Amino acid sequence: MKGGGGGVSASYSLPAKRRWKGLVIGVLGLVFLSMLVPLVFLLGLHVHPTNGDGTEQRDSASNHVRVYDQHNDADTRNQSKVLANSSVREGGNDTNGKGPNQSFPTPADVPKQVKKNSGSLDRDKSGENMTGADESEMICELKFGSYCLWRQQQKEKMEDSVVKKMKDLLFVARAYYPSIAKLPELDKLSHELKQNIQDFERVLSETTTDKDLPPQNMQKLTMMEAAIAKAKSFRVDCNNVDKKFRQLVDLTEDEANFHMKQSAFLYKLAVQTIPKSLHCLSMRLTVEYFRTSFEVEEALIEKFVNPELYHYIIFSRNILASSVVINSTALNAKESGKQVFHLLTDRENYFSMKLWFFRNNYGDAAVQVLNIEDLKLYNHHKVAPLDLSLPEEFRVSFRRVDKLSSTQFRTQYLSMFSHSHYLLPEIFQSLKKIVVLDDDIVVQSDLSALWNIDMGEKVNGAMQSCAVKLFHLKTYLPSSNFDENSCAWTSGVNIIDLSRWREHNLTGKYQRLVHEMKKGDGISETSTLSASLLTFEGLVYGLEDSWMVSGLGYNYGVDLESIETAAVLHFDGSMKPWLELGIPKYKSFWRKFLNPQNQLLNDCNVNQ
Repeated sequence: MKGGGGGVSASYSLPAKRRWKGLVIGVLGLVFLSMLVPLVFLLGLHVHPTNGDGTEQRDSASNHVRVYDQHNDADTRNQSKVLANSSVREGGNDTNGKGPNQSFPTPADVPKQVKKNSGSLDRDKSGENMTGADESEMICELKFGSYCLWRQQQKEKMEDSVVKKMKDLLFVARAYYPSIAKLPELDKLSHELKQNIQDFERVLSETTTDKDLPPQNMQKLTMMEAAIAKAKSFRVDCNNVDKKFRQLVDLTEDEANFHMKQSAFLYKLAVQTIPKSLHCLSMRLTVEYFRTSFEVEEALIEKFVNPELYHYIIFSRNILASSVVINSTALNAKESGKQVFHLLTDRENYFSMKLWFFRNNYGDAAVQVLNIEDLKLYNHHKVAPLDLSLPEEFRVSFRRVDKLSSTQFRTQYLSMFSHSHYLLPEIFQSLKKIVVLDDDIVVQSDLSALWNIDMGEKVNGAMQSCAVKLFHLKTYLPSSNFDENSCAWTSGVNIIDLSRWREHNLTGKYQRLVHEMKKGDGISETSTLSASLLTFEGLVYGLEDSWMVSGLGYNYGVDLESIETAAVLHFDGSMKPWLELGIPKYKSFWRKFLNPQNQLLNDCNVNQ
């Protein structure tokens, strides 16, 4: 019994031990699983970008959205959705020509998704480089104006590559030399670098082109490259090398900025300097004027004051420019006998212009040359002597945001009436309506239709530039009492109703505005622009765009078809057609109205 009882007791103890072992194994299993789950989660995050889930594409798409963060919020949201979807679709397409809904296993050693993302990053970097280049050109144009456009067109292909390579190697050698010279065990290399630097400096001081390099120059190049390679193979203080490179970069940038400012100054000087040929023409005519005696016909004097004829007003100091304006207008007129041109100039150019327009005929048109300094105007000569001021050009730059591109700078040129223009009602008291022409235009069709335009209550019929509104210029306007959405206008071709001008006393309004600005911050360069825009606010009649094409003095991209069909071409900007800096492809439209058979023009090399 005891034995049997002992057997029975033993039989019951075994299941208890098994239960205890099972409990231990279960606890160990839970501990193992608790450690395994975080490990699997971490591994899953690491491998996840290489899967075809499209998570990384969405991140890439968000980088693209930054390009549009200058736009309206609604547009940004829409575009971000489109970009995200297109990026995901691009990631889902198969490169083997399979359909987008078909799935195939991807080998682990072919990370297709990573390649796609690297390509996207490359495109982003190239886009950033292009954006950076565009921004640098915009900043250049903001600072130096049309000089930057002219510089782009005149840029020549980089030559003398060997000299450029020598300069680069010299910069690198100078950067490493101070660090190498501090190490006593590298005295031989230090001496070698110093000798190569001195040789390069001597060669570059004597030549700037490849053809002038000495015959043994290639050997010096090889020696310098070998010395630099040795210097790079040794451990040097990177801080010293970095510091030296930064110094060289700063010096190079300072030198580049100096040359940029110097070039811009010389460009501006060339624009403002009278060409030698034009100076020759003016001097020759002035000398001959005092050797010639002539009288103005009585019939012409009657034309000058007849309000029934077409009267054109031109302010100019340039014989050639004013001659082209008058010649092109008269040649394209259906009835040149009805045209009367009044050319206002200063005492210095009066005699040469008087003789030039006396000798040259422009169909049946009449030309009157006036010296503005000799005019006796009521109440004006008592205040200050009259002085000729030509139309002033302003370069307006402002930020522009559209739906297709990021925020950019927009540059617009505006030609504006000068102080002399506001004397027109007093100078031509017998006239009721006139057309004011700038001396940098070319007329290609009959302008008689301008006289039939009904301007209603308006005073100034002008080309409007609605790309520039008054709110763009409000910081320059002395008053806040104006319509910010009003479009700016420009001179070139302007129909002036002198009767309504006198009714509104616009001359007095302009002088009052100028006086207010003078009492405030003083007369500035933009006072003429501000006063003229406010003087004619609400009194400008917008002419149709087909009347005039502008920008031929600064814009290389004007459409040739629009040039050929326009009634008037305006060479506003710095690159006038009579200058060597003028845009070559537009010069022919201006030069064809010069007389190639004129002996005086040939003697002064004007026709060359």
